[in-house]
Amino acid sequence: MSGNPGNKLSAWRPNPPERGSFPLDHFGDCTAEMEKYLNCLKIVKNENAPNCRILAKNYLNCRMENNLMDKVSWKELGLPEDKKIIVEDKVEETVNKS
Repeated sequence: MSGNPGNKLSAWRPNPPERGSFPLDHFGDCTAEMEKYLNCLKIVKNENAPNCRILAKNYLNCRMENNLMDKVSWKELGLPEDKKIIVEDKVEETVNKS
């Protein structure tokens, strides 16, 4: 038995990501934002909650500001446009309760 289903011999060609590379955050520049977002997702059981979207936006903004991803419009990322990214006290309290 061969490890190749159907004995088809063809070279596997990996596809690059659609938006280019997505470098890892080796220096932990955005770790705090990432942890807040992941904790929020855990609290709401991975539902698409508005307060988690605010945290996602903060995380992506941090990545863009630290050149860990290309600067992309919020509309392209499916997030609302606004001039300032603000994490409300209400959101912070929700995340820190866990």
